[in-house]
Amino acid sequence: MANLSSGNAQKNMERRFPIGHVLGFLLSLVLTFGAAWVALETDISVGTTLWVIGTLAIVQAALQLFMFMHVTEGNDKSTQIINIVYGVFVAVVIVAGTIWVMSFGLHSH
Repeated sequence: MANLSSGNAQKNMERRFPIGHVLGFLLSLVLTFGAAWVALETDISVGTTLWVIGTLAIVQAALQLFMFMHVTEGNDKSTQIINIVYGVFVAVVIVAGTIWVMSFGLHSH
């Protein structure tokens, strides 16, 4: 009898409308359009624009980690933390390397 009730509970979970995913998607769209609006339609300084866009990007990355990649689920939290730290490291290296190469290229001419 316990197997039957756990099977029914699992079927009910699968049929549930994914409201969390829809809200996460809508919030991602709001953050994306917010960043585009700040970049294209405001008259704030370039430095402030970059800080606002960077902050919105970090918020969106965190939102996607929790809403779509289910960071809080699973048994092995240490592996998830290591993977997140590694991903952040790779992203920082790519961004810093791109900025360095682009600035080096501009100064060589």
